[in-house]
Amino acid sequence: MKATWNGHTIAESDDTVIVEGNHYFPRESVRDEFLIDSDKTTICPWKGTANYYSIGVDGETNADAAWYYAEPKEAAAEIKGRVAFWRGVEVTP
Repeated sequence: MKATWNGHTIAESDDTVIVEGNHYFPRESVRDEFLIDSDKTTICPWKGTANYYSIGVDGETNADAAWYYAEPKEAAAEIKGRVAFWRGVEVTP
């Protein structure tokens, strides 16, 4: 699977985990140079607290377009150490 935004590959891996229709990429498959730390958090009742990254490409920023669960609840343990995308980031085979 490949995650792209603004013509750049943000992440690529053959090892994604699908939860609620979202592909979670191994963190090591995500290119650090495109990630910008974000203060945003949200809470999912069964996965836990999500943290976010914004994505920066060619001077443009896609705010809070990637998320991860640093300490997911037991029911979502399979996504620990993984990152998912939305807000216009295309995830394709």
